[in-house]
Amino acid sequence: MDPLGDDGAVSQPIRAVLLDFHATLVDQGEADEWLDAAIAHAGSGIELEPVERAAILGRLDDIWIHARDFDPHSTRDHSAQNHHAVFAGTMEGHVAVELRDALYEVMLTMWRAYDDSAPLLDALRERGVRTAVLSNVGVDIRPVMEREGLRADAVVLSCEVGAVKPEPEIFQAALDALEVSAEETLMVGDSWKDDSGAVALGIRTLLLPRTRGATHGLDLVLRLVE
Repeated sequence: MDPLGDDGAVSQPIRAVLLDFHATLVDQGEADEWLDAAIAHAGSGIELEPVERAAILGRLDDIWIHARDFDPHSTRDHSAQNHHAVFAGTMEGHVAVELRDALYEVMLTMWRAYDDSAPLLDALRERGVRTAVLSNVGVDIRPVMEREGLRADAVVLSCEVGAVKPEPEIFQAALDALEVSAEETLMVGDSWKDDSGAVALGIRTLLLPRTRGATHGLDLVLRLVE
């Protein structure tokens, strides 16, 4: 595939793909399963009234959207301590402290890869295309990647490089890790606000908004690198 650039010139073939993590390669899971897992984890016989449960589920389903209102400068993505504090603050007043802490403690166990995530990474590797997971996150996601069979050539996390998307520094860190240029790289994410920051460096960018269901339409990425 030889897409044309804005000036009519044929763009370089894609030799590397940067992939966002949350809502691109993994889904946070269903809110009701998350809540039930937290109640079981708390182990104290927590019981919720139907109205209370519904309110908590509504909050959890869009927890990171609410977190942006609470934490507009994305401090949660700079460290594990900040990540936990922002989660706690976002849930304050919506759930008891014991259950709130349990929700956070089981959170990563809820993150599951889309069915087409691991096959995409494997197919890119077979084609000689280098890959990096590029994530705004305050916790180490490598254990989740290992559990879900997600293999990439590099993992670039905001909490480790000291920059968050859409800041250009984090995208440059990923390019440096893969030893590729912006012109031969594709960024794949779900956020127009964060992931489209790659465009400022000249990285072609594909946005796939969060989906419900087992797959995320990642086969489109393979069509772009053919």
